[in-house]
Amino acid sequence: MPKKRANGEGNIRKRKDGRWEGRYTAGYDSETGKRIIKNVLGKTQAEVKKKLAHAQQESAGLDVSHSEDYTVATWLRSWYELYAKPNVRPATADRYHLIIETYTIPRIGRIKLSKLTSRDLQKLYKDLMEHGRIQTRSGKGNPGLKQYHGQKRPPHPPLRL
Repeated sequence: MPKKRANGEGNIRKRKDGRWEGRYTAGYDSETGKRIIKNVLGKTQAEVKKKLAHAQQESAGLDVSHSEDYTVATWLRSWYELYAKPNVRPATADRYHLIIETYTIPRIGRIKLSKLTSRDLQKLYKDLMEHGRIQTRSGKGNPGLKQYHGQKRPPHPPLRL
């Protein structure tokens, strides 16, 4: 008979497709009070145990149930400090910081996280495509993000939240 896990430890099971799945509570919805359930997948039970512990530790750092209290700027800065900076190489962390502080926060940083829409993100992306680059090094006078030269640009699917 399998052991019962304690409250807050999540659960682990083997799926029909042979992979292992771990589920945990990431927080509670402020409007309905219902649990927000997240999951992790892996090839072995040990891998899922490790991923589950890591995911639970991360979700404890930033409570998603209080999204109405955060602006995009405060959430991005928290995400950077708690998740990105410790888990990526220093050069990647520096690049993330530059993108957050220079491009994202000045454009959508004041929006409350609970009010952020896919339209806001599409407008951000369009603005970055047209005016995103601060310094042009190509000499072509294109201040926007990198364009595909001589190739048809792949279509970008609409952003969804």
